Amino acid sequence: MLAAALSLWLHALAALLFALLPFAALRTGGAPLPRRVLAAALALTALAALATAGIGAEDVVTRLAEALRTLAWLAFLLLLHRRAGEPRPPLALDTVYGVVALVTIAATALDMIAAQPSAIAGNAASVALLLHLLVSVGALVMVQALHSALAHTAGGGLRWTVAALGGFWLTEFAILTLAYLGVPLTGLLLVARGTALVCTAAAMGLGLQRRGDWRVRMSRTVAYQSLTLVAVGAYFVLLALATSALATLGGSQARLLQTAFVFGATAAILTLVSNSAVRGWVKVKLAKHLFRHRYDYRAEWLRFTETLGAPGAAPLDQRIVRALADLTDSPSGLLLVAEDGALVAGAGWHWDRAALPLTGDAALATHLETTGRIIEVDAVRLDQADAADAGATPDWMRDTPAAWVVVPLLHRGTLVGAILLGRPVLARRLDWEDFDLLKAAGRQVASYLAEARAQEALAEAQRFDEFNRRFAFLLHDIKNLVSQLALTARNAERHADNPAFRADMIATLRDSSDRLNALLARLGQHHRGRSEPPRPTPLLPLVQRLAARQPAQVKLVSGAEPVLALAEPGALEQLLVHLIQNAIEASPADAPVMLALATDKESAIIDVIDRGCGMSPGFVRNRLFKPFTSSKPGGFGLGTFEAQQLAQGMGGRIEVRSREGEGTRFRVALRLAPAVEQAA
Repeated sequence: MLAAALSLWLHALAALLFALLPFAALRTGGAPLPRRVLAAALALTALAALATAGIGAEDVVTRLAEALRTLAWLAFLLLLHRRAGEPRPPLALDTVYGVVALVTIAATALDMIAAQPSAIAGNAASVALLLHLLVSVGALVMVQALHSALAHTAGGGLRWTVAALGGFWLTEFAILTLAYLGVPLTGLLLVARGTALVCTAAAMGLGLQRRGDWRVRMSRTVAYQSLTLVAVGAYFVLLALATSALATLGGSQARLLQTAFVFGATAAILTLVSNSAVRGWVKVKLAKHLFRHRYDYRAEWLRFTETLGAPGAAPLDQRIVRALADLTDSPSGLLLVAEDGALVAGAGWHWDRAALPLTGDAALATHLETTGRIIEVDAVRLDQADAADAGATPDWMRDTPAAWVVVPLLHRGTLVGAILLGRPVLARRLDWEDFDLLKAAGRQVASYLAEARAQEALAEAQRFDEFNRRFAFLLHDIKNLVSQLALTARNAERHADNPAFRADMIATLRDSSDRLNALLARLGQHHRGRSEPPRPTPLLPLVQRLAARQPAQVKLVSGAEPVLALAEPGALEQLLVHLIQNAIEASPADAPVMLALATDKESAIIDVIDRGCGMSPGFVRNRLFKPFTSSKPGGFGLGTFEAQQLAQGMGGRIEVRSREGEGTRFRVALRLAPAVEQAA
C-alpha cells in the first residue's frame, strides 16, 4: 500500500511539473528551436503521468497516452537533427526514426488487442512488451547520438534536456526489462518510474532556463549503428512472433519446432554476417539509398592521413599505395613510377609481381599526364571505356585479373606516377563521387612523392657539398707536396754533387711518392676526364693482366680467344678495377671473383661474377648507380656510378643480375670492333 501511494504522489507531482514546462518552452528565446513540438511533448508527458496516477499503468488509455508521448519526443529529436543547416536531412535519419515510430504504433495496437478477452491476449501482451522494450532501446540510441553531437556544438541547456531524456529512457528500459522477465508492473517499479519522471522534469526545467545552440547533425557511424540495432531488434521481434506461432500451431511438437527454428535462424544470420561479400553489398546499398554521399569524408580522410603518416609501419611507397587502396576497400595495389617518360613498376602492397613487365609504359604515362583521367580497367576489358583510355591501357594490365582502376598521381601538372588498385570483394563501376575522391587523394599522395624526391635531391646536394669540402683539404695536401718537390728541384741544381743531399733527396722523393699514391688512390675514383675516342682494343690481355694482379682473389674462368672491342683502354681498365674491387669486398675470403670474356652477335661481353651477399631488386633498380649510395658501411658509392658513366661514354652499357645471399654478376657490354679490324 505504501508503494502504491508513493507511486501515485510521484506521478501526480511529475504531471504537475511537466504541465508547467510547456509555458517555459514557448517563452524560450535565443537560437531557433522546435518550441511547439517541445511544448507538445512536455504536455503529453504530463498527460501520461496523470493517467498513470489516476487510472493505472496497465489501462489502455494510459498505454495510448504513453504512445503519444513517445511519438512526440521522437518528433522533437528528429527536428533537432533537421537543424543541421541542410536543405533536407539524410534519408537514414528519417528511416531510423520512422522505424522506431512504427514499432511504437505496433506495440500500442497489441496492447489494445491484449486488453480484449481472447485466446491470443497473452501472446499479444508478451509481444507488445517486447516491442516496448525495443522502442526504449531505439530512443536511447537516438538520445545518445544527439548528446554526442551536442557535446561539441551546443551549450549546457540543451545538453541538460537531452541528458534528462536519456536518463528517463534508461529507467524505462530497465523497468520494461524487469517486466519482461516476469516482475509485475506495480509497486516499486512504478515508484522508480515516477521518481525518474520527477527528475526528468526538474532537469528539463533547468535546461529551459539556459540558452544554447540547437543545431546538430547525425554522423554516418551513428546512423549505421542505429540501423544495426534496429535490425537486431526486428530480428528478435520476428523470432518471438515465429516462436509464439509455433507454440500455438505446433501441438505436441511445438518445443522441438521452436528449438529447430531458433537454431536455424541464428545459424543463417551468423553465416550472412560473417560473409565479407554480403557485408560489402549491404554497405554499398545503404550508402547508395540512405545517404546523399557514399563516403564519410571526415573519417576517410583521417584514416588516409594516418596511413600516410605512419613511417614505422612500411616504406613511404607502400604506405601511399595502401592509403589509396583503403578508400575503395581494394585488397591490393601497385605503384607505377614515372621514369624517363614511362611508367615502371615500383612498390606493391599485396600485389603479385610475377607477371609485371620489365619495360615501362610510355603510352600510358603520356595519356595520364595529358588528360589526368582515372582509367577503369574493367570498362576497358568490356569495350565500354573511352577510346583514348583503351588505347593507353597496356596489354599486361588487361590480362591481370586483379587490375581494377588506374589513378594518376599529378603534382603541378607533372605526372610523378600512378597507382593500380586491385579489385575489391564487391566490384562496381565508379561514379562521380569515386572519381572526385580518388583524384583528390591522388594529388595528395603525388605531393608526398614529389616532396620525398625533393628531400632525396637535397640530401644528395648536401653530400656533394660535404665531398667538395673534403676535396678542398686534399687539394691543400697536394699543394704542400708540390711545394716540397719544387724546393727539392731548386736545391738539386746547387747540391746535386753532395752525396748526403742526394740521399736526402731520394728519401724526400720516396715519401712524396708514397703520399701522392695515397692521394691518387683516394682521388682516382672521382676522375672524369676522358678525351680519347673509343678504338679497337684487345680485351683478353686486359683481363689477363687484371687477374694476374691479384691471383688469389681473381680468376679468369673463360675467354681464351682474342676479342676486339671499341673502347678506351684506360677508361675500360678503370671501369673493371671498380667492379672487381667491389666484388672482392662483397665476397668471402675463400670465394674468388671470376672474370669471363665472351661475345654475342653485336657486343663484346666481360662478366665480373662474385658469390657474395648480393643485392635486393629494389636496391639494384633505385640506388645502385646513384652517387653516394652504397651497400657497404661508410662507402661513398661512387665506384659503380663512375663505372656506368665510363661505359656509357664508350657507347656500352652495364647490366646487373643479383640475388640476395647468392651473389652478383656485373656484365659490361661493349660494341665489337668492325670486321676489318678483327681480321687485322
